[in-house]
Amino acid sequence: MNRPTRLYVISAPSGAGKTSLCKALLAKSPSLCVSVSHTTRAQRSNEQDGRDYHFISVPEFQRLRAAGAFLESAQVFDNYYGTGRDQVGALLASGRDVLLEIDWQGARQVRAAQPDCISIFILPPSRAELERRLRSRLTDSDEVIARRLRDAASDMSHCPEFDFAVVNDQFETALAQLQDIIGGRGASLRSDRPELAPLLAQLVA
Repeated sequence: MNRPTRLYVISAPSGAGKTSLCKALLAKSPSLCVSVSHTTRAQRSNEQDGRDYHFISVPEFQRLRAAGAFLESAQVFDNYYGTGRDQVGALLASGRDVLLEIDWQGARQVRAAQPDCISIFILPPSRAELERRLRSRLTDSDEVIARRLRDAASDMSHCPEFDFAVVNDQFETALAQLQDIIGGRGASLRSDRPELAPLLAQLVA
């Protein structure tokens, strides 16, 4: 008998490497697909509508949210993000496992709506490394980077709410750990493991 399909939720502070890890995870996991979120933020030059996000206007986003079209929605910085409820349901019903790349606010809403989802938080190895990664993108101003760093500690304080936590120090190691979680072998990667506490305390201080 086939196991039931699963909904995976992955969150991280900006710059922790979530997007790169999720892309690599999807490439290595044929049964896993991503649900493309809706956003009101500006489309970047390397992004494609419908592939990276569904880019919509603020009024359209508000209309969809009022209609109950989102499994979760959140305001992150000055923009809105949301996950289509029907889209996720259709993917799960088709026999695919579904991956959501969302912030902690959205993850909390998804856990409330679908308590059987599996949630994973990705942490950077240090605050200094997080800042280095943000600056290496060359996409944000100093002002935006400063704001992201200020908010990162708050984001990371929500890590214990998640089922699992992965530290993205070495990319391939972090990817392998995500594969272990997806494959049901992630018992040693629970977010409440004692050895994680010192790092988490340093990150949120």
